[in-house]
Amino acid sequence: MDPDIDFSEQMTQFDTFLIGRKTFEAMRQMGSDAQSMAGIQNVIFSRTLRPADYPRVVMSDDAVRFVSELRAAPGKDIALFGGGELFQSLLAAGLVDRVEMAVIPVLLGGGIPFLPPPAARTTLHLRKQRLYQKTGTIVLEYDIVRA
Repeated sequence: MDPDIDFSEQMTQFDTFLIGRKTFEAMRQMGSDAQSMAGIQNVIFSRTLRPADYPRVVMSDDAVRFVSELRAAPGKDIALFGGGELFQSLLAAGLVDRVEMAVIPVLLGGGIPFLPPPAARTTLHLRKQRLYQKTGTIVLEYDIVRA
């Protein structure tokens, strides 16, 4: 992690984190119960997990409906914290406005797709970029271009 990235400052723009089931299960394996931080609600999306088994988190099995209702209510920005399939479904429903990603100078040779197939082609417009000199990390922000 680059020491110049101020995660606490970045978190102030959000009041909700959307988390897919697979990411939630990976978080649990690393010891996190995905409990929300002060001022931020975590929402786990799953069609297989039972909400009664996880009373400390908000769960939903209908991401498109939940996010549509959330966007209609007043509040801060919403962040997707992991979940390629969740991202794919929200993008297809027109519920994604911006994509932010970091290019970290490490070649993994494998991993989870950012946007799993099949997915429609989506045009992006560069909004902002920042180079973190200490690690060579580049953070890119794009707006979704609506047809």
